[in-house]
This record gives sequence, structure tokens and C-alpha cells, in this order.
Amino acid sequence: MRLSSSCSVFIYPANIITMVAFLIILSTGSGADASIGVNYGTLANNLPPPRQVAEFLLHSTVINRIRLFNADPQILQAFAHTGVAVTVTISNDQIPHLTNLSFAQRWISDHIQPHFPSTNIIRILVGNEVISTANHLLIRNLVPAMQSLHTALVSASLHRRIQISTPHSLGILSHTTPPSSARFRQGYDTHVLKPLLSFLRTIASPFVVNPYPFFGYSPETLDFALFRTNPGLFDQDTKLHYTNMFDAQLDSVYSAMERLGFSDVAIVVGEIGWPSKGDKDQIGVDVATAAEFNRKVMDRVNSGTGTPLMPNRTFETYIFALFNENLKPGPVSERNFGLFRSDLIPVYDIGILRPTVRASDPPENNRRSPVGGSSGKRWCVTKSGAETEALQRNIDYVCGLGLDCEPIIEGGPCFLPNTVEAHSAYAMNLFYQTMGRHEFDCDFDKTGEITSIDPSYGDCQYQAEFV
Repeated sequence: MRLSSSCSVFIYPANIITMVAFLIILSTGSGADASIGVNYGTLANNLPPPRQVAEFLLHSTVINRIRLFNADPQILQAFAHTGVAVTVTISNDQIPHLTNLSFAQRWISDHIQPHFPSTNIIRILVGNEVISTANHLLIRNLVPAMQSLHTALVSASLHRRIQISTPHSLGILSHTTPPSSARFRQGYDTHVLKPLLSFLRTIASPFVVNPYPFFGYSPETLDFALFRTNPGLFDQDTKLHYTNMFDAQLDSVYSAMERLGFSDVAIVVGEIGWPSKGDKDQIGVDVATAAEFNRKVMDRVNSGTGTPLMPNRTFETYIFALFNENLKPGPVSERNFGLFRSDLIPVYDIGILRPTVRASDPPENNRRSPVGGSSGKRWCVTKSGAETEALQRNIDYVCGLGLDCEPIIEGGPCFLPNTVEAHSAYAMNLFYQTMGRHEFDCDFDKTGEITSIDPSYGDCQYQAEFV
């Protein structure tokens, strides 16, 4: 994902290389075949261990695919024997080296074969938005690198199991309004994208694009970007009417591909998302809007209705992103595209949590809010930002007293999410309720706070009595 800049309604120029993305992965068949995945980025210093992430996705969500922005062996090992479909990415700086077949074969030997097939690796993405970097060395070597890597897969007898592709920003397009007028940027069209599409057709791999209505909207087009009721866009050439920006963006890509004679190559949406927090006074950036957009994208791609130019199709679609990542550079929004906080608590729920663990929180899912409700009940929970070591001490203290900590032991209704913060919140509340709900019994060396918002979720019920 990249920062916004001067852009049209439908595309945004590329400024920085995407680091992460959240995925809804769908087949190119009927809507009934759709499945959900997530881009798993790691530009943060507070993320849970990969094995914990894998267990959470497997047992607490319906997500069954992830995309990595590297080939981290620890993450690949964590997803072994889970069945989760994994896409890995090779960094841009490796592209010139990959044109050497021996290097490509070593890369496959070092990064893929130790994990496959126990880890279900389905695709390798060569670089990320390479054309948008304007680096001629990378651009010139992109297709040769992909061809070399595919040859390496053939030599390892993996080419029928693992696809090769590369993702693009919509900065590769020009003349995108209306969608039927879209074409690839001059110079890149015949010299890069035509050979690339020809190669993808030969190996039966998809063309991956990263559309972002978030980076293309203005206050006037916000409803168009968010699938809300709006006047829409009428394409005079095709006589087709567009009710949302997502459809218009995809059909712009399709039109550009059709001009080169490659309308039969499948399109995969590599990244799409909406941040839950932005800079001050930024219009249309909040938790409710992010939930609305991502939920509607899911509904759209799962419906099988397709787009005006591509009716009755679903699209393999990766929504951005799994976590909020606190080390990402740029504006506030760059660090707030996540569906989950680093403690695995949902920023909001768009229907990917399993029914048994779906939170019953208010829209912002703030399970750590201070007293402010009027239910008459109070709970003790952890303060945001409390140190993990201190929270572990809280668990050890409370459970060491002989209080009933069975619910947060593996197999218990409150074991997931399996985080110190979540387990500590349950233990601290147990102590607070047992001792008579005195305010000082929720202090825990300043790591606890009292809330009137019920932190219970699914089958996990936090004890509480009326104050």
C-alpha cells in the first residue's frame, strides 16, 4: 500500500512500496467458491509470535489464506499443517539476481522447499509494484526474473502447485475515466506489460493489481468510493452505469488488458482496504467507515455479480490488512489499516470471526474503555499500553491464589485470543469481582482500569455484579 498523492477518481500514483495487505481471497468461479484470506504484514514491534497468529486465524476466524511480504521461515513454519494457503513475496532488490537461473534455483531451494508441502504455499509474487518504482533496472529485469523463477519451479517439479505473478498499483493506467477508455501507460504497455501478460497466460497465472478507492476519493466522491447511494458514473462508450469506484477500477484494468489482447487472463485484487484512523479532520476515516467499506467489499466480491464489463465473476481479493502496524512510515492512516490490534482484539468485525468467538463489543470494539456507561455493572480490564511482563505477573498472582482460572487455560472458553493481555484482563476482573469490586482491587500496580463496557465475547463471559 502506498501513500496518496495527486490522483484521479480511479487511480493513485505510486510513491512508496507496499509493505502489507489484508486479503479476501476468492476464486474466479462462482461466489459460492469464495474464501477469505489476509495480508500479514510485520512492520511493528508489538506483534504476537507467528505461531500464535496462525492458531488465532485457524481457530478464531474464517480466514484461510494469507499473503506475506517476504518469505519469513518462522512464519512459514508457523502455518505448517494448518492448510492455510500462503502467498510469499520476493523483495524488489532481488529481481536483478533472479534473472540468473542458478540464483533462482537456490532461492527456491532455500525458501520454498524446506516448507513445502507441509506449508501450503500457493503463489510467489516477484517484487511489489515494480513499475511504480520507476527504477529501470528493476522494470527491465522483472519479466526475465519471473521466467527464471518459473524455470526453477519446473526443475523442482513445483510449477503445477505454485504460481508466479507480480502485483501492480493502478498507476500503470492512464485515461481511466470512463473505464472503457483505460489503457496502460505508454512505453510500459508494449515493452513490459504485454510480455508480462503473455507470460502469465502461458503459465496460467493471474494479473495482480492493487486498487484503492481510499486513495482515489474526494469529499465529492466519498459515497461512490464507499458503495453508498450516489449518482454513479455513466460510461458513454459502453452505455454501462457504475455505482461504485471498485467496479470502475477493475473495469479500467480489464479495458487496458483487452486493448493488448489479454482479456482472458484472470485478475486478482492484491490489496484493498480502508484505514480506521487518519490525520485530524480527514474526511471519511474512522472505525465505522473502515468497517463499512471492507464489509461491502467482501459482500461485493462474494456475490458473484462481477462488474459491468466482467459480469458473473468473483475475484480473488486481498483486503489490507491483518494488523495495525506501528512502525510504518507516513501519515497516521498508514499505521491503521488493520482489522486487528496487536493483541488480536478486533478493531472492528466484518464477519470473519467464528460465531463462538465473535465479540459482542460496540462498533469500535474498545474493550479497554474507561467507566462511562450506565449499565450499573463494572469490570476490571487491562490498561492500554501496559507492559506484558506486568500483566503476566497479574495472571500468576490471581491464579496463584487458587481462583478459578480454568477459562483461560487451553480449551477453555476464554483461552482465545491466546494473548497475555486478554488472559490478564480475565484474571484481573476475576480478582476484582471476588474481592468485592473495590476500586483499589483493580489497580494492579497501575495496569488495570474499571470499565462499564462488557468485555465478554462469544462463550467467554466475564463475571460481573451490579454496583
